[in-house]
Amino acid sequence: MASELPYMKTNPKIIFFTDFDGTITLQDSNDYLTDNLGYGQAKRRQGNFDVLENRSSFRDAFRDMLDSVKTPYNECIEYLQKNMKLDPYFVEFYNWAKENNVPIVVLSSGMVPIITSLFETLLGHKPDHLHIVANQVESRDGKDINSEGGWQIKYHDDSHFGHDKSLEIKPYAALPYEERPTLLYAGDGVSDLSAASETDLLFAKKGHDLVTFCEREGRPFTVFEDWSSILATTKDILSGNKTVKRVAQEGPKKAHQ
Repeated sequence: MASELPYMKTNPKIIFFTDFDGTITLQDSNDYLTDNLGYGQAKRRQGNFDVLENRSSFRDAFRDMLDSVKTPYNECIEYLQKNMKLDPYFVEFYNWAKENNVPIVVLSSGMVPIITSLFETLLGHKPDHLHIVANQVESRDGKDINSEGGWQIKYHDDSHFGHDKSLEIKPYAALPYEERPTLLYAGDGVSDLSAASETDLLFAKKGHDLVTFCEREGRPFTVFEDWSSILATTKDILSGNKTVKRVAQEGPKKAHQ
């Protein structure tokens, strides 16, 4: 029953599922750690290409890059708090969604402690209108995670993604037509592939790997450059000015100022 699903408790007309790194934030925190504290950008990008070309699973490539970061976990969080920034229009979207009963569900291949701390730092308060579903962190070889080489990622599930984001969306997609809200998703990279076909409208960030994948696979998507265009489109859907169904690819949208 719809009422038993957590994001349906307020009977929303829209549920907005979204990636975190590089989608809500301007940079990917995991990439940033790897590029600056781990084995570097070149090897990290090669891992992404290997995933896109089906030469490696996301799960293995992602673990490999994070394993190259030996910095204590608390220092990693502090480093990211100093260097990460939100998309300049996300706070406006967040406030609008809160006022208009649009649940925000963050589905991330990152780790909950980092995402939570970044939201608290970048929003300036503990977020009370979003849900975070992501991987966790755990000790490596019994060490303190806040020691050198002491932490590793703990995956959410056994999928080849480590976190199959579609699992969180599917119960809502399966609701009867008359009960089912419109399901939206925003993402940018290879970790979003499992969610790409589960929602009614997919926002894919311009110039990133998710666009490449959708073009190659013929999957419909709407390009976004920042959250201003996402906000404008979501407002149109909620007001009934835009009807959502699986449509052909739309071209890049100019951000609303």
